[in-house]
This record gives sequence, structure tokens and C-alpha cells, in this order.
Amino acid sequence: MIPPQISQLLPTGDNVLGWVFQIVFFVFFIVFMFYGQRIQIYIIIREIQGSMMRLKFMRDEGRKMAIKTVKELGKPSTEPAQRVDQFLEYFAISPVNLDPAGIIGRLEHVLDVRDVRFKDDVRLMAPQANDTQVNNLENMLEAALALNIIYKIIRHYYILGKKTFSLYVIMQLQMVLPLIMREAEAYASALKAFKDGQPIGDGAGALVAAKLMRGHEKTQIAKDVVMVKVPIEGRTAYVLKAEGPGANVGKPGEAMKRIIEENDGKIALTIVVDAGLKLEGEKPGEVAEGIGVAIGGPGVEKYKVEEVALKHKVPVNAIIIKEDIGDAVSPMRKEISDAIDEAIQRIKRLILERSKEGDNVVIAGIGNTIGIGQ
Repeated sequence: MIPPQISQLLPTGDNVLGWVFQIVFFVFFIVFMFYGQRIQIYIIIREIQGSMMRLKFMRDEGRKMAIKTVKELGKPSTEPAQRVDQFLEYFAISPVNLDPAGIIGRLEHVLDVRDVRFKDDVRLMAPQANDTQVNNLENMLEAALALNIIYKIIRHYYILGKKTFSLYVIMQLQMVLPLIMREAEAYASALKAFKDGQPIGDGAGALVAAKLMRGHEKTQIAKDVVMVKVPIEGRTAYVLKAEGPGANVGKPGEAMKRIIEENDGKIALTIVVDAGLKLEGEKPGEVAEGIGVAIGGPGVEKYKVEEVALKHKVPVNAIIIKEDIGDAVSPMRKEISDAIDEAIQRIKRLILERSKEGDNVVIAGIGNTIGIGQ
């Protein structure tokens, strides 16, 4: 028989349910107090695992598409899978920057060697492909390479986080993963564009230049860059872009440098037109004006223009067509294509306002010119 003093502590009647809830809450409190962080890590790892599977699928699909396209266009005599796999593991080592003097020249040399090596390897993979197809295949393989690198880096930190069971490593990966997935999906969509030779969002500047130079005689002014002289509003405009319609960006900085030097610096105005990354909330296809050299990438071509513009005191203006990171490497959206005419109107207004009749101006259409002729 339970003593009365103890029986008063036990629940009776309607108090039983409340007492059970209190016990359950107390048990959960103890569990989460001692094992909460471990449970949180398991939940985050599970979430990252789903993204890892998605990344692996995109990487594998990119590899399969690259191999299939090489076979279709290049008609190699041997199986190209091994060479494609070797290509997907390529890397480039940046020059030493402890003493920054001369680093631009050294970086340009590394990039030039990389470009030549990539094109040579693509020609070996696809011996029957023409120059346009070689350029498209190279860019397609570079997109597949980027997917491979993204997957391997995310896998590295995922496994490292699991091994160390560090909440901070896992949480940092979880926080940046949505942005990384957007970039990976952009590269995945780029594969089809490069396969089919479709214009991409990054070619907005090149398309502006192509419209301006239509019907005029073209000359090659620098590596993979064509130029025409076009009369615009009583001025002589030197319009340049990468040579298309293969996937190409050329050396627009070198081309602008040569034009300015050949004219002894007598250039009243330079206008650089390029695609620009929009902020969230902005509409794709918006056109904006600014000052400076709107050339992306590692900075070699931008440096050349800035140096020669400083030497000859040439004003540099920029026009950008805004787009999302996914738009840049995906087939060109209608909003971006529709913005081309507005960009041309902005160029003409700038020429009228910033130069006099008879002046020389330079208009550079920057960007990947895949699917865009001249």
C-alpha cells in the first residue's frame, strides 16, 4: 500500500495527461540539451546530401553531353571519353604575386598558354570539327569542367564536415550552398547553348557591335577580334567585337589599345558595351550607363585599356545590359535581346553629347560571341 504522503504526489484523474506531458517535455529538454548540436548537424548534413546528389547529376550529365557532342561533330577514330575526363581535371596556376610588378604580363602568358592548350586538345578529340565547332566545343567542355570543380569542392567540404563533425564547417557550407547551386545550374544550362551554338546572355555587347557593323567591311585588329569603321552621327566609329559565330571572347583590350595608338591617341571617346550582373529586384534587360572599362574576366584586357586611356587621356564610358548570373551563360532571353536597340540609342546619344563632328570614337562590344556573326 502506497503511503499517503507519496500518493499525494502521483497524478489522479484529469491530472494524468498533464503529468505525462511534463515528463515528455522534460525528456526532450534533456535530450536536446546534451545532443541538440549533434541532431542539428545530422539535419544539415541530410540537406547538403540532397544538393550533392543534384550536383553530381549535373556533373555527370555535362560529361555525357560533352562526349556525345565530340563524337557527333569531331568523328574521332578512338573513344574520346578518356581525353574528356583528362580535360575536366585541367587547372591553371596563377603567377606569383609577392612582387606584383609585371604580374599582368605573366598572367596573360598563362592565359594564352591555357587557351592554346585547350584548343589543341579539342582538335585532337574532334579532328573533323571546323574552327567554329572547335570554339563551341571548347566552351562546352569548360562549362563541364566548371561543374566538375564545383562538385569536387562541395564534396570536399561535405566529407570534411562529416569527418570532423564540426558544426561550423557544415553550417558555412549550408549557408553558401544556395548561391553555389544557382551558379552550377547556370553552367548546366550553358552546356546546351554551347552544344547548339545559340547566343547567350553574355553576348549582349557583341550583339550590339554586330548590329552596328552590319554591311561594312571587317578587318582583324587583334587575336580573334574584328573591327570596322562606321560613320555614326558625323563621327568615325571604330566598332569591334570578338570574331563569331563560334564561342569566342577574343582580346578586346588589345584591339582597343591598337586602335588608340594607331590614331596617336586622337580618340574623343571610347564606349565599352557589356552584359552586367543585375541586383535582385532589378529587371533583366535594363540598360545603365557608367564610367570605366566594362570588361570582366581576370583583368588583363581591362588593364590594357586603362593604361592606354590614361597615357592619352581618353575618356572611357561604359554601357551595361543587366542580367542574372544564370542569364549570362544561358540562351539569350527576349528581354536582353530587346534591350540591344536601346543600348544603340544610348551609344548614339553619348556620341552626340561627348564628341564633336569629325571626331574618332571607339565602340567595343564585349562578351562571348557564340551564335553571333559580324
